[in-house]
Amino acid sequence: MTMDIVPKIWENEYVKTAIMVLLIIGVVFGFWYGSQLVLNTQYPALAVASGSMCKPYRMNCDGWSHPFSQTLHIGDLIIVQGVAPEEIEGAPYPDGDIIVFHQPSAGGELIVHRAIDEVERDGIWYFQTKGDGNLSPDHGEVSEDQVVGKVILRIPWVGHIALFLHNSSGIFIIIILIVILVIVEFVIPMFSSEKAEVDSGEKSEKVAET
Repeated sequence: MTMDIVPKIWENEYVKTAIMVLLIIGVVFGFWYGSQLVLNTQYPALAVASGSMCKPYRMNCDGWSHPFSQTLHIGDLIIVQGVAPEEIEGAPYPDGDIIVFHQPSAGGELIVHRAIDEVERDGIWYFQTKGDGNLSPDHGEVSEDQVVGKVILRIPWVGHIALFLHNSSGIFIIIILIVILVIVEFVIPMFSSEKAEVDSGEKSEKVAET
């Protein structure tokens, strides 16, 4: 009896949909946490939201007109790798490594700027940073414990998706898509099956009357 129930449950469309959703969620989370492990950082992928890295001085910072220049633009997706501080090269544009770090003065916000200089004091590395589109270096130094990692890959434009989803309009559209998916997957089949049962019942009554 129990063995007969399992195939019936598996044939249910609602069960198949639920399993597919769970698989997608599992793949997304597995990829994210796997990337954290492989790249040795808590933030393996980030979207660039600020124009402070754009040259010349924040002009045309959407990245559409010059997607493969040696700096970052708004909407870039960056891949970040955690490295030992001595592996970070501090040098003026374009030779210094671009690093991601926590900025205490901004409430621990993540900042992505270029390391333009480096110095070791008492066994701790400190970096002078600067946005490529800024006229002057950042105020103060960044210590090695503030550094999340360095940028090893830049993918133009893709980060616009992540930035869009952070806006209220993007979230609103996602909610609409979820509602449409629920209607298509659950509500419409439910009404269709009920209508089919009613039609079948009416046909049965007509046959019985004849």
